[in-house]
Amino acid sequence: MDTYRFPALLAYGLFGMPLALVALPVYVYVPHFYAQHFNLSLSAIGGILLAARLFDAFLDPALGSWLDRSGSADRYGRAINISLPFLVVGLCGLFLPPARAANFPLQWLLATLLVVYIGFSMATIAHQSWGAALTQSQAQRSRLTATRESCGLLGVILAAILPGTLGMQWLPLIFALILLSSALVLRTAPRPLLVTGSKPRSAAVAAFEPFRNSRFRWLFAVFLLNGIASAIPATLFLFFVDDRLQLASWGGALLVLYFVAGAASMPGWYLLARRYGEARAWLTAMLLAICIFIWAYALSAGDLLPFAVICTMSGVALGADLALPPALLAAVIGKAGHSGQKEGAYFGLWNWGTKMNLALAAGISLPLLQFLGYVPGSADHRGVQALSCAYALLPCALKLIAAFTLWRAPLRDI
Repeated sequence: MDTYRFPALLAYGLFGMPLALVALPVYVYVPHFYAQHFNLSLSAIGGILLAARLFDAFLDPALGSWLDRSGSADRYGRAINISLPFLVVGLCGLFLPPARAANFPLQWLLATLLVVYIGFSMATIAHQSWGAALTQSQAQRSRLTATRESCGLLGVILAAILPGTLGMQWLPLIFALILLSSALVLRTAPRPLLVTGSKPRSAAVAAFEPFRNSRFRWLFAVFLLNGIASAIPATLFLFFVDDRLQLASWGGALLVLYFVAGAASMPGWYLLARRYGEARAWLTAMLLAICIFIWAYALSAGDLLPFAVICTMSGVALGADLALPPALLAAVIGKAGHSGQKEGAYFGLWNWGTKMNLALAAGISLPLLQFLGYVPGSADHRGVQALSCAYALLPCALKLIAAFTLWRAPLRDI
């Protein structure tokens, strides 16, 4: 089994930085930005996000199948190259809308989101599949995913800092520079050995073939439940900080604290996974997140220090959520004998699950909060209480179900 030195892993993993740099603004800042910039209602924004993410989600299995069925020896690199203009053009349009976009803000939001999502999906599936095909060693696969996700967290930290320091208008330019630079470095990364297998009868069969793997079905169920539990507070973070805690000026710093803690925790989760396996380490992280995050429900205005502690400890759990599930998926692919052949199909469905989590989080939680009386910027007690329930209690309940499912799943010794 190939053993890669850290420079080789870094050359591969560095591309995770721009992908994360675009992901945070799209998934966290967009609702807040368009609500303030165009004075749109939460229901309207939630509906657009749901529609765009549903389109994006159902595109992922097709992209994964296409990636596996392409005959190119460097199919992962070629797909990433195709994605680059979509990412640059889409992010510029999303956060630098022209004046005329005020005449049709919902249509503009939908169109630019779709362009970003196409590029992001293609690049993410190709990059993750590339990593899964590189190695099946337990020590190596968690080390590789930890390197990639640590680079991703650096991108997230940049995305959290830039809007509050330079302003949102600089984000697209800095993103484009980092994206193109890391794409050049990626050309020096090790290439996986691709295996030619028998092709399924149709693209549809190829796209959904991973569901025939029972271990993947278990892992996918855990991933969905845990992902929804994480997506809801991510969507509501800025609203919670602004209206529940009344700490609007601290939002960026708290995000940075959260992601720095996640990056700092990566070596620890890698060591735990190497000794006890990815599944056991991930279960530990879920229980830690539940114990600390439920505390957020009891917070009130001005509770900066307690929330900073919550952000730090839940950031530590985030490190496991980022590094361990993809490593487990690589193990599942290897156990099924599909390494070097069908990573695209697996990660196409994996990313479909991620997008469904985000779509449900935005498309359900935002309109539901409006229905329950929450209005951004309002101090109405009933609405703010609904916000606290949605932000803290609901994610903990979902994560508890995910932890129980992981405990029952046949994933501990692979």
